[in-house]
Amino acid sequence: MLRYSTDVDPDKTAKAYGYELHCSLKDSKNLAYAIRGMKTEDAKKYLEEIIIMKRPLRAVFHNGKRAHQKGIGPGSYPKKAARYLLKTVENAANNAEYKGFDTDNMKIAHISAYNGRIIKGIMPRAHGRATDKNRITTNIEIILEEVE
Repeated sequence: MLRYSTDVDPDKTAKAYGYELHCSLKDSKNLAYAIRGMKTEDAKKYLEEIIIMKRPLRAVFHNGKRAHQKGIGPGSYPKKAARYLLKTVENAANNAEYKGFDTDNMKIAHISAYNGRIIKGIMPRAHGRATDKNRITTNIEIILEEVE
């Protein structure tokens, strides 16, 4: 059973969990910070604009040596992380619809991104040596609540 980082009333909320996603943790944290508190339709539109590179994402965390984008400062277009996050937001909206909530009236009450499992790998090197080539995964959890 998956554990969420907050306890909420199941009669008023809908949840979704992206488990071991193959995307950047740093980009996922910045995306989660950007869409926290948004309505679901606004969040979907925002993520789609990032995927088609129409709007850059402002880097709040891990912004050292990031190129500056017009009007926002340090930022980027994290397409892969935005695709995974969009899928998770849509999943949460579908869960809300299944529970009987009005999907146009839902907002993101809680969202977090953190480390998932590390998938071990090695890269062969010269003279019989090897170095680690690990794949880091990301877990994303979203909780939607209905706005009154």
